[in-house]
Amino acid sequence: MQIDSFLVWLIAGFVLVIVELVTSTFYLLVLGVAAFAGAGLAYAGAVFAWQAVAAAVVGVAGVVWVHRYKKTAGTKRMQGLDFGQPAAFDSWLNQDAGQARVRYRDALWDARITGAIAGERGEVLYVESIDGNTLTVSKTRPA
Repeated sequence: MQIDSFLVWLIAGFVLVIVELVTSTFYLLVLGVAAFAGAGLAYAGAVFAWQAVAAAVVGVAGVVWVHRYKKTAGTKRMQGLDFGQPAAFDSWLNQDAGQARVRYRDALWDARITGAIAGERGEVLYVESIDGNTLTVSKTRPA
């Protein structure tokens, strides 16, 4: 019994797509689509060399695209839920170093102040980032 190359490409494509559903990296999805491209050419009757070339071209182009997309969009997407949330100034720890205590989520947090603030108790500041248990806050609300 001889297995048609169309079925091999098709099975490989489905296996890659199914494994992608578990890993969610998008790289295996692209390789699955590349295998489907090889399956399409096999179904059309193209020789194996053209099937492999089509799968390789689609695979390499897709992997490069996913890599560039993750590189540029990754930093924009993952700002965190705390980004832009208000915090209330409580007291200075070291005013010269810009270290203070702020009330955020009904608890006192260490904070690093960026920019100038009045330093009055209850002054509203906005969270720019969190590093461990230290907030970075500023007077201006981040966009």
